[in-house]
Amino acid sequence: MADQPKALRLANLIDHGNDSSWIEREAASELRRLHAVNQELLEALVSFTKSGYIKKQHPKRYAAAVAAIARAEGEPK
Repeated sequence: MADQPKALRLANLIDHGNDSSWIEREAASELRRLHAVNQELLEALVSFTKSGYIKKQHPKRYAAAVAAIARAEGEPK
């Protein structure tokens, strides 16, 4: 479980709590949904950086995308 993203760890802690309220369970559900959306966006960004055209014709956008991917994957800036 330690290798899970923080959002999913928090959602699991909420779900496994004996006294979780309905709002906490809703929050856990929303954390999971947002995590899934972020993963889709990250995959799209990675796909974007694989374009040779983007790398050659838009180097600043390419560099920004690579930096964003690194941050999303937890690597230092």
